[in-house]
Amino acid sequence: MADTIRIQMMDHFLIFIDEKKTDHLAAKSKKGAALIQYLILNEGAPVPNQKLLSALWDEEKSTNPENALKTLVSRLRVLLNQIDPSLGACIVSDRGAYHWERIEGMSIDLYEIDAIFERLAENNVPVQEQRRLYNLLLEKYEGDLLQHSEQNEWALAKATTLHNKYMAAVYAYIELLKNKAQYADIVGVCRKALDVDSFDDRLHMELMSALIKINRTGEALVQYKHVVQLNYRYLGVQPSEDLQEFYKQIVSAGKTLDFNLESIRNELRESGERRGAFVCEYAVFKEIFNLQMRNLERLGATMFLAIIMVSPYNDKEIDTMRQDNIMNGLLEILRKNLRKGDTITRFAPTIFALLLPTVNYNTGGMVLERIKRTFYRTFPNSNIVFNYRVGPLSSQGKPLEPLAPPKE
Repeated sequence: MADTIRIQMMDHFLIFIDEKKTDHLAAKSKKGAALIQYLILNEGAPVPNQKLLSALWDEEKSTNPENALKTLVSRLRVLLNQIDPSLGACIVSDRGAYHWERIEGMSIDLYEIDAIFERLAENNVPVQEQRRLYNLLLEKYEGDLLQHSEQNEWALAKATTLHNKYMAAVYAYIELLKNKAQYADIVGVCRKALDVDSFDDRLHMELMSALIKINRTGEALVQYKHVVQLNYRYLGVQPSEDLQEFYKQIVSAGKTLDFNLESIRNELRESGERRGAFVCEYAVFKEIFNLQMRNLERLGATMFLAIIMVSPYNDKEIDTMRQDNIMNGLLEILRKNLRKGDTITRFAPTIFALLLPTVNYNTGGMVLERIKRTFYRTFPNSNIVFNYRVGPLSSQGKPLEPLAPPKE
C-alpha cells in the first residue's frame, strides 16, 4: 500500500500514488472515472443509484440500468485495486446508494481548496496567514474543476462557483500586495492566475501596471501585444476600452528623455527618418483620428478613411496561422506603399483601417487599387478575396458620407 494517495480534480482528473502519476484509469473506463468524480463532488454523502444513473448514462438506453451500475462499480473496484490495493474500498455501497470514503494518507485538491476559501472568509485572519493561504491556493488551483474531463456537465455549477471564488481571492491578494508595494510579487500572482483565465482584463492590467512600477515597461508592452493577439485570434474583437487606454500609460512610462532641446530634437529626427506609413495600435489610431478631425473642422479640409478586409473564397474557414501570415504580409505592403502622413491600424483579425490625409476623390481609389494589385502579386494562389471601402470624412461635423462600394 502507498504512503500517500493524491487525487487531482482541478484541470485534469489524475491519481498520484506516492507522487507518481497514474493516468490509465480514464483511458480504460471513462464512465468509471466519471463515477469517482461524481462521488468525490458529493464529499462523502451517499448518492442514490437513480441519481448516478441519470448523471452517468443520461439518454443511454439500458434494459437493466441497476445491473449496469453494479457491473460498473465491480469493474471499477478491480481497476482501482490495480492502482493501489486500498483504493477499491473507497467506493462504499449504501442501501440503494454509493459514496466515496477517504482513507488515511489520501488528499483531494478540491477539498483542500474549499477549506482555503472557508478560512479566508473568516474574520481577523493574520496577514501572514492570508499570504500563506493565497499562495497555497495559487499552487492547488491548477485549472477549473474537471475542465479536461468528459461527462462532466454535472460539475459545471460547482466549477463556476469555484472559478468566481478563485478570481475574487486573486484580486484580494493583489490588493494586499499593492498595500505593501510588493509589485514583483504581483507580477508572479498575475502570471499564475492568467494560466487559469487568460482573458481576464483586470489581471492583464494589474500585471502591466506592476511591470511598469518595477521599470519593466518593455515586458508591459509585450504583454499588451499578447492581449491584442488573444482578442483578435480567439474572440475576433478589439481589446476593451480600459485596455486600450492602458496602452498610453505603457508608452508614457517608457519615455525617459531629458527635458532639453537637444534630446528632443534628436528624438524627433530619429522619428522623422522612418519610411512609409505609420503603423500603430488601435488606441493610438483613435487619438490620431480625433486629432485629424479637429484639424479638418478648423481648416475645412478633407481626409479619407479606408477599410481593407480579406476573406476566403466561398466563405470557407481559414486557419489562424495562414490568416496571420496573410495579414502580416498585407501590413508590410501597406506600410511600403502608403505615404508617411498615412496611418494604419489592425481594426479586427482580418481588417485594416487607414487614415489617408494625402489623397483626394480621384487618387483615393487609385491608391487602394494599386495596393490590391500588389497584394495579389504577393499572394497569387491564396484564394483570398481583397475587399476595400474608401470615402471622405466630413469636415463640418456632419455624419460620414457613404463609403464607396466594396471592390473585389
